[in-house]
Amino acid sequence: MKKTFRLQCSDILFIISVALFITVIQNTRFFAHAWNIVNINSFHSFMFSASMPVLLFCCLNIIFTLLLLPYIRKPVAIVLILTGAAINYFMYSFNTVIDQNMTQNALETNAHEALDLLSFKMVIWFTLLGIIPSIAVALTKIKTTKSIWHFVWLKGVNIIVSTLIIILIALFFYKDYAPFFRNNKESVKMLTPSNMVGSLINNVANYLDARKPFVQIGLDAHKGPLLAQQPKKTLVILVLGETARAESFSLGGYDKNTNPMLSKRNDIIYFDNVSSCGTETAVSVPCMFSNMTRKEYSASQAKHTENLLDILARAKINVLWRDNDGGCKGVCNRVPSEDVTTFKLPQYCQDGACLDEILLHKLDDYINQLDNDGIIVLHQMGSHGPSYHQRYSKEYRHFIPTCDTNDIQDCDTTSLRNTYDNTLLYTDAVLDKTISLLQKHHDRFNTAMLYLSDHGESLGENGLYLHGAPYALAPSQQTHVPMLLWTSSDYRRSQKLDENCLAKEAKQNQFSQDNLFHSLLGTFNIQTREYQAPLDMFKSCRQNS
Repeated sequence: MKKTFRLQCSDILFIISVALFITVIQNTRFFAHAWNIVNINSFHSFMFSASMPVLLFCCLNIIFTLLLLPYIRKPVAIVLILTGAAINYFMYSFNTVIDQNMTQNALETNAHEALDLLSFKMVIWFTLLGIIPSIAVALTKIKTTKSIWHFVWLKGVNIIVSTLIIILIALFFYKDYAPFFRNNKESVKMLTPSNMVGSLINNVANYLDARKPFVQIGLDAHKGPLLAQQPKKTLVILVLGETARAESFSLGGYDKNTNPMLSKRNDIIYFDNVSSCGTETAVSVPCMFSNMTRKEYSASQAKHTENLLDILARAKINVLWRDNDGGCKGVCNRVPSEDVTTFKLPQYCQDGACLDEILLHKLDDYINQLDNDGIIVLHQMGSHGPSYHQRYSKEYRHFIPTCDTNDIQDCDTTSLRNTYDNTLLYTDAVLDKTISLLQKHHDRFNTAMLYLSDHGESLGENGLYLHGAPYALAPSQQTHVPMLLWTSSDYRRSQKLDENCLAKEAKQNQFSQDNLFHSLLGTFNIQTREYQAPLDMFKSCRQNS
């Protein structure tokens, strides 16, 4: 009797082979795209490009070592190989990327639409990159180890070796990888099979999220007597900063004068010790407006729960959100809002991005017709990187030389920090103009401006750039944020606010974005069970409060 031909290999060799096949064969589209972006003009850039396949292989090797377990390893490997072959074909043939929308389209495709895509080229491609390798996997005999401890030991060694290689690559090339992926986010969607798995998980998560009930909070909210008895209405402008780090604010002790306009005012209170809720906008913005603290914050819960702006609107406070930073992350979904980039004013905007002064465009007209207590949120583009040089106009190019490129890892430390500091100079000017705007309306309103950045930024410290590091590991540059308050004399009088007390609190106490929700409820004297007095950073300085 003839024996059926079968390949033989160990469990670890099987895992390595699958990881190597998917890395080298099914990710060619990613590498072609990535190497086209990288300007290979030095030995360092050559080694950076060469490290990409090694890094991807090590990551896949770790994942597959944990995933491809006895009894399920062959079916899982076959599914990954077949889907990878299909993804590879569509990316090459239609020059597309596999994202959440593309995966949803695939899930909703009917049989007729699927047959329309079928071609001789697709059959050949799928056979060579999917079917034949899958048959090889099915016919491979995987030799079992002598004991469970030997099995675990081999897997542990495999993971440790790959991890050490990843760490070694990070030591030499982290400053290249961080801006590469942040500047080329579409590239991530070319990585197989993570593009398919990630987008599928997102679709499932969105499907489940859509079925969660929406929760209203603060249904008992109403204005208290403090504001009702005032002869003038109260108007607060909350400037929501972007990527400003406290370490670079001269108001907080930075040795370069990045706040020349605000420092001339004697009615500015700067808070020295303020921490963010997250290290990225998508976390910090919903978190600071929610009734949850950072430790208990849940993005899913915040998405299905009303926030501070909803409560203020319910209590008959006029609310307006003006955005120059790509959206409010769901915070302003139920209140009046404006995307100022749609104004398309050439004096402020270029290539779809606008300078923050556009946030003040015709804001005077809005305030003139306002006849109620109100809050205006101005969401800045601020110091968003890596294109720091595009965040300010020419007259604010004060600190030189500058880093006039988004390849910030190629700039020296001095020019990079100069460019970033220029963005803060511009923010300083915008805040000063915002205060001047409020001062124009002192006859009708008790006015105040509160500025708070969403998160900070790394500028090469310890090899880190930009932001988004896991909070537990993030450096202070990403979590220590600037916050400052300007108030008119009538506002302080109406709020019974002791300015000296507040200045002392701002210097000595620690605050965070957890305080915003309750502090603004207190500012507008909103009576609701949602209000927690201990988190109101102004309460202790309100006389007779």
